[in-house]
Amino acid sequence: MTESVEVVVIGGGAMGSSTARSLALRGREVLLLERFEPGHRNGASHGASRNFNVSYADETYVGLLVEALPAWRELERETGRPLLDLVGIANHGANPGFDAVHASLTRAGIPVEFLDPAEAGRRWPGIRFDTRVLYTPQAGRLNADAAVAALQESAASHGATVLHGARVVGLEVGEGVLVRYETASGSHEVAARTAVVTAGAWTERILGAAVRHPRLVVTQEQPAHFAVRDESAAWPGFNHSRGAGDDYWYSDVYGMLTPGEGVKAGWHGVGPVVDPDARDFLPEPVQLAALQRYAREWLPGVDADALVPISCTYTTTPDHNFVLDRTGPIVVGAGFSGHGFKFTPAIGRVLADLVDGSGPAPALFSLAR
Repeated sequence: MTESVEVVVIGGGAMGSSTARSLALRGREVLLLERFEPGHRNGASHGASRNFNVSYADETYVGLLVEALPAWRELERETGRPLLDLVGIANHGANPGFDAVHASLTRAGIPVEFLDPAEAGRRWPGIRFDTRVLYTPQAGRLNADAAVAALQESAASHGATVLHGARVVGLEVGEGVLVRYETASGSHEVAARTAVVTAGAWTERILGAAVRHPRLVVTQEQPAHFAVRDESAAWPGFNHSRGAGDDYWYSDVYGMLTPGEGVKAGWHGVGPVVDPDARDFLPEPVQLAALQRYAREWLPGVDADALVPISCTYTTTPDHNFVLDRTGPIVVGAGFSGHGFKFTPAIGRVLADLVDGSGPAPALFSLAR
């Protein structure tokens, strides 16, 4: 028997859960289908820490940031879950864009200041600085696991149906959408006026030939948690831009303290290309050794030999901008490229707007670009 629902959301990570919540708050009938069980480690929305990094120059992204911060606080109040800790973020290294970021954030009313290396080192002795530091105090870290749970809790409390263990195996597009999915109890299908696809690394597999979109590349990223030498030391989040002489670096470096686990640090978007259903979850040894070398040279507050590798996926577009758009009865949210989590409540609103037809997403995020 075919069920029917107004909107089906495929993929219950951060973006799909936020979209389901936004739609439910508007009184829409929503079914959220998530392939895995709560708290799984197969995608990109797990773990206890993500940088809430506000250091953007582009006005589209800055606008989403301005929206996201109060939206996170609203979700915290509603669910009683602490999600966002504004410990600040220190951006340093050879980044010629820092002045543009400073100007853009200043126009938007987001606090930002430059610090010299000595002052930054005094505040945060666990990090070595050799350039000026762009410091954003209204930034910090998000608890990703708690955030997804809070979004789904809120969505369900406002009337959405959240179904875990539901693997989508078919998508048939006509005037509406017919979605076929499998659970432990058997095969099912649901007809919806609109389908939102927020399936992360599985997006291309689910869309098939139904939707043309920018190329999406799935990589297995391999950050690590490093043991902290002094538990009482203050740690901001950090982003370190690669310089010309940093020959062993794979990319810029990001990091933050994950309470109880150590300082998380990682290369950005340079892991091996993978099939999300055939991952080994193991670190690439050469990249991991280079990350340890980075920690020895730039993070004196950690023990570079005491580490626990982590594994997650990035789904990246060629221009590293998101996909947020609609074609026919399909709305797509994809390509968050390792920098999307902070925007989650705003992205859920954008995708809900696309479902409702209340306005196009910014051209930066177009399917046709």
